[in-house]
Amino acid sequence: MKVLLDTNALMMPAQFGVDIFSEIELLIGAYEPVILEDVMSELKGISNGHGRDAASARVALSLSERCTIDASRHRDLPVDERLLIYAEERGCVVVTNDRKLRTILLEHKIDVIYLRKQKKLEIFRG
Repeated sequence: MKVLLDTNALMMPAQFGVDIFSEIELLIGAYEPVILEDVMSELKGISNGHGRDAASARVALSLSERCTIDASRHRDLPVDERLLIYAEERGCVVVTNDRKLRTILLEHKIDVIYLRKQKKLEIFRG
């Protein structure tokens, strides 16, 4: 099963000390972590700054090496819409802490993994 991670999902380990890869495996079993090129671009942009977010993005970039990086065919759409379309087309579970994106994904019957109480990942079934 493919699991699509968004930008903030990859930043969770540095921000909250959560091993997202192990936590996801505990929730759903074996999986393939996937990120879009757009997420890589966002992380690179954030990592060029200063402060906690920049440091978290640098950690996220190193973690991205454990993921398959895939291109989005919909360059004209916002990143959240690209994530939605990718997940719909490929039947992915999506990992995100973005409340707005999570709501949209669930409305489209896409399973979402999110961080609960800044400690543990949990799954919402779409």
